[in-house]
Amino acid sequence: MQIIAGAYRGRKIKTTSSPDVRPCSSRVRKSLFDTLFHRFDFEEATVLDLFAGFGSLGFEALSRGAASVTFVDRHPESLRSLEVTARELGLENLVSIIDEDVPAFLFRYNEEADLVFCDPPYSWQDYPGLIKSIMEDGLLSEEGFLLIEHSARLDLSGSSYYRFHKDYGMTRVTFFQH
Repeated sequence: MQIIAGAYRGRKIKTTSSPDVRPCSSRVRKSLFDTLFHRFDFEEATVLDLFAGFGSLGFEALSRGAASVTFVDRHPESLRSLEVTARELGLENLVSIIDEDVPAFLFRYNEEADLVFCDPPYSWQDYPGLIKSIMEDGLLSEEGFLLIEHSARLDLSGSSYYRFHKDYGMTRVTFFQH
C-alpha cells in the first residue's frame, strides 16, 4: 500500500497480512480524497484517524498538508505499523499514536479536529453513539468533516449531521458535517 498524492506520493505505508485489520482500499481512498479536495482545505488541518488500522487515511492527509494526525487503534500490529510508517516518512513529530479503545478515547479527548476518519469493524454495534460523541461533544470543528466507512447495507442518513454518502461495492462511506 502506498500514498496516492501529495508530498509523500508513492511512499509505502507499512502493512501486515493480518486478517484482523481491514485497510481502506486504494480505490476508496482516492475517491474520498478527490471528493474532499473541493470541499476541504488540508493545509494545517488537524486530523483524527479512529480505528486507524495501518493509517492510510491519516498518512494521506499528512501528505496533502495536514498539520497533525492522531491515530487511535488497539490492534498491536496496527500500532507497530503506524510507528514504522511515521518513522520511515520522518513524520514522528506530526503524529500521535494512541493505544486505546475508541469510545474511551473520545470520552477523554478534549481537543477539536478538522477532519475525522472513522473506520470501525463492520460489526460495530453503536454507530449512532460514535456520531453523537464526535459531533455533539465539540470534537469536530464547525467546518469540519466526519467520514465513517461501514457496510453498504447500513443506512446512516437519518442523522441530522448526514450530508451524503458514496458506495463502493460492499463498502459505504458516509460524510457528516455540522
